[in-house]
Amino acid sequence: MIGGTAAAMRSLAACGLLCVAASLAGCDSAPVRPDESSRSQMVRPVQPAVASRNPNQDGPPPASEIPFNLVAVPDAVPKPEPLSATGNPDSYEVDGDHYVVMKESHGFKERGLASWYGQKFQGKRTSSGEPYDMFKMTAAHKTLPIPCYVRVTNLANGKSVVVRINDRGPFHKGRIIDLSYTAALKLDVLGDGSTPVEICTMEPAPDQPATLIAAAPRSPAPIPAPARVAVAAAPARA
Repeated sequence: MIGGTAAAMRSLAACGLLCVAASLAGCDSAPVRPDESSRSQMVRPVQPAVASRNPNQDGPPPASEIPFNLVAVPDAVPKPEPLSATGNPDSYEVDGDHYVVMKESHGFKERGLASWYGQKFQGKRTSSGEPYDMFKMTAAHKTLPIPCYVRVTNLANGKSVVVRINDRGPFHKGRIIDLSYTAALKLDVLGDGSTPVEICTMEPAPDQPATLIAAAPRSPAPIPAPARVAVAAAPARA
């Protein structure tokens, strides 16, 4: 019995040592809460960017900032405007390419690719000096006078809009116009990055003639009664 008791005690001691070892191992593997200094050195995971194929690596605005029913924003209405003092140099250069600014836009028509720009440029100064507003019907062109108005037609679906040119760009081969976010939305080109379009300039409606104050109308002269002419009676049928 003594031998059996000693064996049992040794077994219990061995179990106790195993439990202690397991406990220590568990403490070693427990996560350590970093202090503030080590936390500042940790690399935060990069959030995935909103998908966009805009050549400027741009993107749409946050959903919470998009006005309700933006597609119902009316087209720009052509009207007479003085040329921008800052947006119409005789010529300029970008990335080694030389551009000559047109003096007037009458009858201009062009086909090529349209792109769009949005959140990255919101509020920044355009070539006209105005802040960019992606929720308005505006666009950028390399050489048309600023401001002017163009009709843009999406050649893929036939949709068209009228925009006001108030900025310069896009400076990528083959692209002829950079649309505001709203204009791109109305043309259904947001998901394409670049889309074949045709643009043609729009002229302001001719001014209505000045209203003339008419003099008091004169009473019309009496029309003389027509003279009676005697007509011989037709002979009676026999």
